Amino acid sequence: MGKLSKRNILWIVPIGILGIFWYFYGPQKDITENEYITYVKNYSVENSSQSLEKSFESSCKNPYWVYFETQKGQDVVEFEGECPINDKNEKVNVQFLVDRDMTNVRHGAMLVDSVLQEEADRDEFIVALTK
Repeated sequence: MGKLSKRNILWIVPIGILGIFWYFYGPQKDITENEYITYVKNYSVENSSQSLEKSFESSCKNPYWVYFETQKGQDVVEFEGECPINDKNEKVNVQFLVDRDMTNVRHGAMLVDSVLQEEADRDEFIVALTK
């Protein structure tokens, strides 16, 4: 009873491997403060004197900024909040793609109540917010 049998070892090894994968690839804490988030918050869209942070946070409720890196290595900052769309507050997610040198910010996907929006609608929303 004191010795490990082959059968027990065959159970321990896969469980250990699963534990390692869970540790490295399982749920991660949100990154809510770093240099990419700061850069995007301070970024101003063309023809606007307001930063994105002031524009979004003055119009939207419960603002939440989060950073993540895609599997392809793209740095993304996402804004989440409840913003006025068609005269009612909707849950909005807007992604901003940042280059490695932090010299440019591009607009990424926009979701309204988990529904992907067209690029034209996204651009119209951002321009309206930053006026």
